[in-house]
Amino acid sequence: MNVTSLSPSRWDFEAIGTAWRIDSECELGPEVRAAVDRLVADFDGTWSRFRDDSLVARLAGGGTVAAPPDAAPMLELYARLDAATDGAVNPLVGDSLARRGYDSAYSLRDDGARPAPPWRELIRLTDTELTLRTGATIDVGAVGKGRLVDLVHGMLRRRLDGWLVVDASGDLLVDGTAQRIGLEHPYRPTRAIGVWTITRGALCASATNRRTWGDGLHHVLDARTGEPVREYAATWAVASDAMTADAVATALFFDGGPRFAAERDASWVRMRTDGSVEWSPSCEAELFV
Repeated sequence: MNVTSLSPSRWDFEAIGTAWRIDSECELGPEVRAAVDRLVADFDGTWSRFRDDSLVARLAGGGTVAAPPDAAPMLELYARLDAATDGAVNPLVGDSLARRGYDSAYSLRDDGARPAPPWRELIRLTDTELTLRTGATIDVGAVGKGRLVDLVHGMLRRRLDGWLVVDASGDLLVDGTAQRIGLEHPYRPTRAIGVWTITRGALCASATNRRTWGDGLHHVLDARTGEPVREYAATWAVASDAMTADAVATALFFDGGPRFAAERDASWVRMRTDGSVEWSPSCEAELFV
């Protein structure tokens, strides 16, 4: 996505395997930056399936750990995604992704499709403990980056006055300044299919061209089959917070996506693999189609 240039304070950095940019009306001093670094490191150390030392890695063989603070809101949203998509979105899709080549070593070697296990039967969360009843790999890719954007924004909001923009390469939260955001064409990256202007809220995007390898393989799998989705190429969703927008952008690859979005007052655009474009009745984007 292309974002309007901002000033006066801008910070570009790498985190959770992608590029981040924070723009603020107030100066992002060393203490504020250090606080962001700690927050991101804590989240990554908990939820990354690409780290050997993460909580997710420690749970991969099954067992019980202290419940992380973000487990409840993320798993609650996964339950709603599961219901809306008839099981296509599942937080135990990690091993299915790894088998197709999207593993911690980025082997890009396809060992065939495997459906994700029934997560509702295997994950148990209480106020104090998170239990995985058998060996499996948690992957929070449908909501996790959006959740982290919300956490970063919330921490900055408590410390800084004025407008803020937090951009995590496809998951963007705008707070108090109008931004014209280009919706990148998934097959022609130098072109946009439209522009969405946002002053307060989150816009999250997902596209099958972002992480591709092999013959038609990409990171958006149907957890019921372990196969990459084929009908849609890209999605964009606008909601009040980034975790919701992230979840809607994922849901839109499946039939239940529009209903899931409507239940959360989210607006959306999605492009099919044949190049046709669909959008919600509430969509305020200027589309070039």
